[in-house]
Amino acid sequence: MGGIDRALPWKDCFVLPEGVIYLDGNSLGPLPVAAVRRVAQAVEAEWGGRLIRGWNDAGWMAQPAKLGDRIGRLIGAPAGSVVLGDTLSIKVYQALAAALSMRPERRVVLSDTGNFPTDLYMAEGLIRQTGQEHELRLAEPEAVEAAIDDRVAAVLLTEVDYRTGRKHDMRGITEAAHRSGAVMIWDLAHSAGAVEVDLAASNAEFAAGCTYKYLNAGPGAPAFIYVRPDLAEQAEPVLQGWLGHAEPFAFETGYRPGPGIERMRVGTPPVLQMAALEAALDIWDMVDMASLRRRSIELSELFIAEVESACPHLRLVSPREPSERGSQVSFAFDQGYAAMQALIARGVIGDFRAPDIMRFGITPLYLDEGDVCRAAAIIAEVMASRAYEAPEFQVRAKVT
Repeated sequence: MGGIDRALPWKDCFVLPEGVIYLDGNSLGPLPVAAVRRVAQAVEAEWGGRLIRGWNDAGWMAQPAKLGDRIGRLIGAPAGSVVLGDTLSIKVYQALAAALSMRPERRVVLSDTGNFPTDLYMAEGLIRQTGQEHELRLAEPEAVEAAIDDRVAAVLLTEVDYRTGRKHDMRGITEAAHRSGAVMIWDLAHSAGAVEVDLAASNAEFAAGCTYKYLNAGPGAPAFIYVRPDLAEQAEPVLQGWLGHAEPFAFETGYRPGPGIERMRVGTPPVLQMAALEAALDIWDMVDMASLRRRSIELSELFIAEVESACPHLRLVSPREPSERGSQVSFAFDQGYAAMQALIARGVIGDFRAPDIMRFGITPLYLDEGDVCRAAAIIAEVMASRAYEAPEFQVRAKVT
């Protein structure tokens, strides 16, 4: 198994525009060079050349499970426990619905105030549709464990906070949930490909995550869902899609769930996006997550030190302790949106999250010390010159 070293041989594996320091891989990973060829092959030779035969000849139907196993290695999940398809919102809905059916006598879904909104929206919608007296309860992130009691059916958390990068204690919170008899669901959107994850060791029942951030599968790439192996034949797929059926091409009018994790498939898999993911995972297959995590911390610590020494107006909102944050660094600034636009105009690409957070993803596959120090110097220049006050940086785009 390969690793991450200071020479960063992986940088050449990605399309990185000249003059750009890309600090937004926590939102959308850059294009793998090999994905261009792999997607072209899927378009021209498979779709173009094989037409409908591609489902069998090119293995399209089997891809969600095969790619799921490859992602499983990165998140500590055993073979046959992860499958690809649909969006993260759909996978969160599936996991939560299955969890609630496992605890029918309980009425509380517990999450935290820092969770990504779509997870909370999905929970609200599911609760509304059940017609039962369920309640979505939110605790402050640091108070989640204390809020778990015998009324909680499921605990739904994102391991790494999308705004601040604050990292939950996966094993500790999962153990607390189980002591109270609750089911545990982890959203790994900012974890997979960013930090070490060991789902098997945590004993969590469910997890879900996306592949377009750190895993570099491209915009709109499919999400994944994990079901603990001992529950795979019991989990109820409330979204009973035809590809989760035991025999999709029997075309039965009634639903029979597929075996194990296959029942968590819903709709037709996005073949072209899976081709891009396949190329990205060819890189990730060679990555040792422990080495990557150490490198991420080194670069993050350097970035924080450089920015704080030169930019007193920026306030660190990510945890100071490296073990308590994911692979991003966030600073608060009251004109954060405009400041980020000024940075992007100068080739330093991060992003902004309301109300005042400037986010910077630290991705060791294609960043090094030189990138980090140059980015910090440009941030310092923008802050010192007040370049963000220019009118063109004040206009909000739809995507921030």
